[in-house]
Amino acid sequence: MESHAGPSPEFSFAVVPQGKGKTLLHKPTAITSVVLCESNTRRGSRSRKAARPAPFASCTMSLNANAAPSGPAKVPLFMLASAAETSASAPPPGTPMWRLAAANLAAGATAGCAVELALYPIDTIKTRLQAMIGGGGLKALLQSGGGKGLYAGVWGNLAGVAPASAIFMAFYEPTKQAVQAEVSADKQYLGPVVAGMVAGTASSLIRVPTEVVKQRLQTGEFKGAITAIRTILGREGLRGMYAGYGAFMLRDLPFDAIEFVAYEQIKKAYGASVGRELNPGETSLIGAFAGGFTGVITTPLDVLKTRLMTQGASGRYKNLFDATVTIARTEGMGAFMSGWQPRLIWISLGGFVFFPVLEAAKKFYAPK
Repeated sequence: MESHAGPSPEFSFAVVPQGKGKTLLHKPTAITSVVLCESNTRRGSRSRKAARPAPFASCTMSLNANAAPSGPAKVPLFMLASAAETSASAPPPGTPMWRLAAANLAAGATAGCAVELALYPIDTIKTRLQAMIGGGGLKALLQSGGGKGLYAGVWGNLAGVAPASAIFMAFYEPTKQAVQAEVSADKQYLGPVVAGMVAGTASSLIRVPTEVVKQRLQTGEFKGAITAIRTILGREGLRGMYAGYGAFMLRDLPFDAIEFVAYEQIKKAYGASVGRELNPGETSLIGAFAGGFTGVITTPLDVLKTRLMTQGASGRYKNLFDATVTIARTEGMGAFMSGWQPRLIWISLGGFVFFPVLEAAKKFYAPK
């Protein structure tokens, strides 16, 4: 990865030995919070003094390029997939297919953005916990000021979530139908599994750069999304925008496969046992259980993704394998489960936000 001279002098970070192999980064002399006023173009800011260290700081927050260094969150794919599968009223006769597709894409994007907006603070805490080198847990994070600015980077993230959700929806349903048409009745579950992987891969072209920018804003490295994009492209090139792509795909593809199988099979079994169509509350509970379970067991891959995305040009980790070995050797195996609690909460609660918004959005965007 290309090296750079470091961030603006406004950020004053230093690596401080904490004993027992732990390393923390000093917090900037001022933390800038971005406040949205009616649109992304009108922003105000406020600064707060901070004397304690910020262990959640990004790896690139050092004026010394050689200093030791110290991201949608995604919407679980069972939520996005359900936008194509939930029931809706029949459209008026003669409605063109493009209009139906546009309504479906808009509904999925709206619901995805609603989840991000509602649960973003939980994702920010998860990112900061995972970016901490040496650990310390939630208590250390809060003591060092990591509980502030929990909506940092949310508007730039929403700008990427909407098109990524739409791309996912555009690939999911056609792929699922094509696969299910080619397999036997007892293998119909392969449809959503393969479709989730294909759609997830297609949408990753937008989701990964969005995640990189979001996580580096969450750790306080940049003040705004435009500044972050400019700086990353200028110092690290296009490669910097796709940092951690391999870890992202390794996390998401197993996640999608496990989640879809669990979601579809539990829904099918429960539906057969009650002998009726499931109501939205039951579907949400099943989705929350499937997503939460999958989220916990894929946390180690999420930790690796966060470390690679937030290291910037510091070069602490050469690649995914080096990151795995380095973390295991210097921090222990427990570091791979950092942030599992907020990750579980985020994914589990996501379904309860997503489905009501999805149903309302489908009615709103439906052809009249």
